[in-house]
Amino acid sequence: MNEVIIDNKKYVFVPIKNYTALQKKAALKIKPEKTLTIEQARLHSKKLIHKWAAAEK
Repeated sequence: MNEVIIDNKKYVFVPIKNYTALQKKAALKIKPEKTLTIEQARLHSKKLIHKWAAAEK
């Protein structure tokens, strides 16, 4: 790991192998978004379509 200072800001260089490991670790901490069933998705899309259609009038 190497450090470089540019414009009074410290930057760190890490090997690509370590970087990908850090990315995977960070990705695992993020909670996935709620997924809907097909029926829930259809109902939700119909509600949005009706809402948008009413807004245009």
